[in-house]
Amino acid sequence: MAQPVLAFGCALVTGAGCVWYLPALADLRAGAADRPPSRRTAALACLTGWATVAAVGPTLLLTASWWAPCAVTAAGGTAAAVLRVRAAVRRAGERRETARLWAGLTPDGPLPSRAVRRGTVAALALALPVAVSVAVLLPATGLALAR
Repeated sequence: MAQPVLAFGCALVTGAGCVWYLPALADLRAGAADRPPSRRTAALACLTGWATVAAVGPTLLLTASWWAPCAVTAAGGTAAAVLRVRAAVRRAGERRETARLWAGLTPDGPLPSRAVRRGTVAALALALPVAVSVAVLLPATGLALAR
């Protein structure tokens, strides 16, 4: 495939990627007090990845060989991956810290157990269709609820 066609594809994909890089940019601009460090690092990884795609386009147009676009892709991809792994490690540390703080406040932690959540979802999954069926079928059959 010709390099100008790939450059055009990079431009289109970068433009369509705004649903990812604009929220990431907002996370970075929000400030350190408003966002946890892991989220800011993940946002930086996202912006690095999209900036890499954006930089590959002009590189494809300006060079005749494939070495330069491959080098830009490798460098940007490596930087984005390292930042994303760093964000995941930070997030794990933040979760451990949050769990430790909640353990000091309540014995069960901040959220109900997984079994309680699954039971609630199962009860809602059964009760909602029954309630809707009763609400539709009672007037249709002419039966009235006792008042």
